[in-house]
Amino acid sequence: MQRIENDDIQIVAVCLAALVPKLFHYAVPQGAALAPGQFVLVPFGKKKLPGVIWEAPRPWQENDPPKDKLKFIEQIYDLPPLSEENRQFVDWVSSYVMSPQGAVLKLLLSVPDALSPEKPVMGWQVSDKRPPRLTEARRRVFATLLPGMAMRTKTLTEAASVSAATLASLEKEGALIKAEMPPELMEETLFDVPDPAHSRVQFSDEQAEAVRQLTDKIDTRGFQCHLLDGVTGSGKTEVFFEVIAAALTNGKSAIVLLPEIALTEQLLARFVERFGCRPALWHSGLTPSERRRTWRAVAEGKVKVMVAARSGLFLPWQNLGVIVVDEEHDPGFKQEEGVIYNARDMAVVRGRLADATVILSSATPSLESYVNARDERYHLVKLPSRHGAAGMPDLSMIDMRLDPPARGQWLSPAMVSAMQDALDLGQQTLLFLNRRGYAPLTLCRNCGHRYACSDCDAWLVEHRRKNLMACHQCGSVRNVPDTCEECGEADCLTACGPGVERVLEEVGHVFPDKKAAVLSSDMVGQSGELQSQLNLIQSGEIDIIIGTQIIAKGHHFPALGFAGVVDADLGLGNGDLRAAERTYQTLLQVSGRAGRESAKGTAMLQSYMPDHPVLQALIAGERDIFLEREAEMRAQSSMPPFGRLAGLVLSGPDLAALNQFSRDLAALIPASEPALGEVRVLGPAPAPIARIRNRYRMRFLVKAGKQAKIQRFIAHWLAKAKIPSQIRVAIDIDPYSFF
Repeated sequence: MQRIENDDIQIVAVCLAALVPKLFHYAVPQGAALAPGQFVLVPFGKKKLPGVIWEAPRPWQENDPPKDKLKFIEQIYDLPPLSEENRQFVDWVSSYVMSPQGAVLKLLLSVPDALSPEKPVMGWQVSDKRPPRLTEARRRVFATLLPGMAMRTKTLTEAASVSAATLASLEKEGALIKAEMPPELMEETLFDVPDPAHSRVQFSDEQAEAVRQLTDKIDTRGFQCHLLDGVTGSGKTEVFFEVIAAALTNGKSAIVLLPEIALTEQLLARFVERFGCRPALWHSGLTPSERRRTWRAVAEGKVKVMVAARSGLFLPWQNLGVIVVDEEHDPGFKQEEGVIYNARDMAVVRGRLADATVILSSATPSLESYVNARDERYHLVKLPSRHGAAGMPDLSMIDMRLDPPARGQWLSPAMVSAMQDALDLGQQTLLFLNRRGYAPLTLCRNCGHRYACSDCDAWLVEHRRKNLMACHQCGSVRNVPDTCEECGEADCLTACGPGVERVLEEVGHVFPDKKAAVLSSDMVGQSGELQSQLNLIQSGEIDIIIGTQIIAKGHHFPALGFAGVVDADLGLGNGDLRAAERTYQTLLQVSGRAGRESAKGTAMLQSYMPDHPVLQALIAGERDIFLEREAEMRAQSSMPPFGRLAGLVLSGPDLAALNQFSRDLAALIPASEPALGEVRVLGPAPAPIARIRNRYRMRFLVKAGKQAKIQRFIAHWLAKAKIPSQIRVAIDIDPYSFF
């Protein structure tokens, strides 16, 4: 290890990609030229951690760490420095969500292996030497692998229809040699450059005007946030594709954020049609190798357009010109663990730092975005009509008190009749129920025992197709027992309430000659099962689609003529701040799946509360009136977006210790200070789900005025407390869920 041997030393502040509370100072190696943004490797305790130089080198001063405690930077990575706007983004997010800079940088440096150049991949080449004998398999090898070519083992064996043993024998005889693959062959398919002129789209007058407004500042590179508010089927995707094309023409890059991986394939197909190649991808389904190569390509400026999950926003972007947040209202953009942030809001900040165009796209905008556009903080771009001949579907309500289903069933006669009408016309039908599995609760008919998770305060959900019971909080599973675990009675378990699997079972009885399929988030990440089902739907091989929330998110089913909501009341009575807004958004998105091509569709909602204002607004088609009413109620109570909220969730394995610390923390709540604005703290109270993964949970809710400095208030409060090692405190600025 290099030692400090003179007084004239330089030091730099390094932000480590780790959950550490501050920047750390390191000595600059002799003769090294360092600058802010460079990626480095440094010693930290017994580990070596990656980080980024956050400040320019400067001479050591008396108030710096002692010279004998300083350690040297060990490695400087050969990568373009992290730009100032990326470092500003890390600092801004850190300050806003109250997470250490290192924790936010860890989001950006999520693939540490990508800091080093890719290890060479070996391929096969033909040598000057010919083998003493030529079998038919060997002839196929030489017919495939021509002089000057290099091919990987898998590629060559498949192309020549030979085994790896054939290649090994040719190598042993000197006829084939292994050589390093040329770099140009390593990147031939991952990061093609989209062609903005590949395929021109014939826009309607409304779409053309939307494109004009959205591209207004692309060439001047000025920041502007737009709300692209268009009904389902209005062609929002084609419109923001045209904005991306304008950015590419101006030498800028673009990212499209999606709330759900399941939406990726349909968007990719439309992207290829428009731009002639696939964009780069970023989501949890990528292999480690794909993630490593993609991260490095972004850092090197080789990625021009990316379709990504929320974490794609934290890649080391250069030259961003457009950020699109598709389905911007979706709660899937909220990261609920670790660094807790809302990617929609962070996208606006990232766009401002990059002087980029930000497009928030939705058929059902969030109340926050709607109010920002109404009050002209965002620029509103509207697409009020469907693209093509079809209008919006006819939407009607079924009063389940007057037209109930048969005992033990969940579909009313009116719903079944409407489905039959659509099926008779050769159309597909869709049923929506936002409950995974077969039933949300299983109990014993003999003793009344209810099956719950042993580690969480949550009922076990039966998944009959897999003969499992699962906890949807912690993910634990168990087999469905043959006898009651409480009383020992056999064949006495009964399912309570419907999930999508139970609706599938009923559909099979009512429409035995039709093919039905379930789509739910349980399929995400299961070896392409979800995409396989989507392909069957697109090809018309599925007659009846039964799905959870996942089918409400941007899918286009051309043959779908009818959409039915099994339980429109689900979610209306949970007391959540956004319960009415989310229910309206979901039901409007689901009903909007019907009639997307030339034929007008129909949609039905089953409800035991047909007079509820949310459902009445849906039937009347009064979206903006509903949003104005919702905004007025929020404004009267100073709730977001007219006030501010923050949640503090305390968790620990010992309930008594947690309760005591909660009381101690409550006693330390600061008095309101004029400099910080009006702030109130509610709680502590047990969280609605009071135990997850055997950790008990308590909540505080901090409520403040719109201009209050809520982060400073919380920082002052927590600075007074000594948090026990077994207790975690998670801070959620602008909470979306209150579980």
